Amino acid sequence: MSKTVNKLYKHNTTIYKVILFLITTVAIVYLFPKGGQFKYEFTKGKPWQYDNLYAPFDFAINKSEEEITEEIKTIEVAAKLYFQFNKETVSEVKKAYQLRTSLYNVSDSLSKIDIESMVLTGNTIIDNVYNNGFIEATSEGIISDKNSFIALKKDNQVQDIIYTNLLYSKDVFELIKNSLGEQPYSYSQNINLSILSEVIKPNVSYDNEFTQKVIDESVNEISLSKGKVSVGELIILKGDIVEGKKMAILFSLKGQSESKLWTNANYYWIVLGYTILVSLALLMLLLFLHKYRKEIFDNNTKVTFIFFNVSFMLLIQTLVVKYNSDYLYVVPLSILPIVLKAFFDARLGLFTHVLTVLLLGFIVPDSFEFIYLHIIAGIVTILTVSELHKRANLFISVGQITLIYMITYLAFSIIKEGNASQINWEYLMMFGANGLLSFLSLFFIYAYEKIFGLVSDVTLLELSSTNTRLLRELNEKAPGTFQHSMQVANLAEAAANEIGANSMLVRTGALYHDIGKILNPMYFIENQSTGVNPHNDLSPTDSAKIITDHVIKGIELAKQYRLPDRIIDFIRTHHGTSLVYYFYVKEQEQSPEEEADIKKFQYKGPVPFSKETAILMICDAAEAASKSLQQPTAQSIDNLIDKIVEKQKLDNQFINSDITFSEIEKIKKVIKRKLMNIYHVRVEYPD
Repeated sequence: MSKTVNKLYKHNTTIYKVILFLITTVAIVYLFPKGGQFKYEFTKGKPWQYDNLYAPFDFAINKSEEEITEEIKTIEVAAKLYFQFNKETVSEVKKAYQLRTSLYNVSDSLSKIDIESMVLTGNTIIDNVYNNGFIEATSEGIISDKNSFIALKKDNQVQDIIYTNLLYSKDVFELIKNSLGEQPYSYSQNINLSILSEVIKPNVSYDNEFTQKVIDESVNEISLSKGKVSVGELIILKGDIVEGKKMAILFSLKGQSESKLWTNANYYWIVLGYTILVSLALLMLLLFLHKYRKEIFDNNTKVTFIFFNVSFMLLIQTLVVKYNSDYLYVVPLSILPIVLKAFFDARLGLFTHVLTVLLLGFIVPDSFEFIYLHIIAGIVTILTVSELHKRANLFISVGQITLIYMITYLAFSIIKEGNASQINWEYLMMFGANGLLSFLSLFFIYAYEKIFGLVSDVTLLELSSTNTRLLRELNEKAPGTFQHSMQVANLAEAAANEIGANSMLVRTGALYHDIGKILNPMYFIENQSTGVNPHNDLSPTDSAKIITDHVIKGIELAKQYRLPDRIIDFIRTHHGTSLVYYFYVKEQEQSPEEEADIKKFQYKGPVPFSKETAILMICDAAEAASKSLQQPTAQSIDNLIDKIVEKQKLDNQFINSDITFSEIEKIKKVIKRKLMNIYHVRVEYPD
């Protein structure tokens, strides 16, 4: 059991990567829509690149969405409008009219004959008004062509009439006036006009619900196909241009082929195919890291970070494809190479971006166009995005990326349509939105620094400013140490550039490597401006403890000021496990009869574990030792640097730093050249 546990512990990083690989693969396959893929790729206006294609089965030629939409519009325009005729309105009006006229009694002014004549005329007018119908005022503007036919519903019967046969309010008033005779009216006629104007009301209204129901029934009866292709029938010849009817047939074949593939029996085979493809892509990413970015591959946090970003981008894009593929190009995939370049390097950013786009090519419409657009945009992103700490640079880069998107899309549209008149300008707006969303990369960089403990060039540049609180304090309390740190930073930056290491990281680490000296600045010789050395009053053991403690105190101070772990690594390792040799020798001289405890004069380590921390160790020791040279000549500097580096090699200080002898030699040459420039002889000016 213990052997098994030991093996698991020994290979825990490998086991973690395997688990991460499996989880990411399953997650991506789960996100992908589970459908079959048509085995032919074709584009409108391009030649058919495959052999002659014959129909593998009988299928219908589907109408395009534009054709169906046009048919629906035709039905809506030609649809007959239905109006409801209310018969009860006639009886209600007559009753109201009868009630009003019965109030008038025979009097001197109105005789019985006048009343009977008035009633007879009124009933005739009512019948004439409702002969065809009196339409509501709210329904008058429903139809534009007044001479067209409408359907008038009376009970369960429908009668087609000309719309102009219906009476409007003004028509009814004119009919009443004309039916009463020529003016001036008699007293009874005026009474009749008043009563009729009040009691007559519309009895015809537009039946919108029934009209829409009839339209919907007609729309539902639209045939979705416009022909049939029989099995074995020639669809397209090799080299023929994909357009018109041929393109419609190919789209129909594609849709029905994918439907036939999508069955319960084929489901697991399709999932297996996706799993293999996704696994291959992720495996290529791991192999790339293992071969060309070993330091990243060995760091599980960084591998997790990369896999998380790939999965996150795939999640966002698949959600857009699933819910509304019209907004396919709004998703800012360029964030991925921007973020990876900020934390790692351009080559890794582009490689990961290309693999992500290839994976998305399985699920997006017009996959070739999508892949081409985003790979070109990714290349432009890598080439243009630099110095993210400068906001103007990011604005310019995003503008260039957006412009490339637009130009590439316009080129594809012209190829497809044969001219520029059919360009969908909404896509240009989407690319503009894509560019604006790309600025979220700054937010993601900040968030990832907090979540994954990574450090971007933006943060390194901020930390390397001498106006930061900690570096200002170092300059005020330990000015000699501050100047030493500045000199070491310059040396380390030049050395890192020479061997292709992260110069920004090593420079920032060099500026902070000695911040522990802030607490006891006068115990370090570079800060002893008065000539008084407090070590004269201490034992060699106590002096060595104060010297070695500046590493521990520096780590505590860095954590207090919340410096990133990658910067703290430089503080922790810049002396490795080397000796405070001066006080060790002094202790031996003072107590020759006793053997000095070497551990009391030794730094706690660890030794450097990256090229950058190894560079700092060499530069720190070289710069400090160079101050001891009474006459710094080229020969003395050469001998000094060789001696220091050889001693560090013998002490196994570089055993974990993955730095080669060749790179160490290059670093030595850079340091020698820089120190010679610092200590060069100046012209002696006359008195």
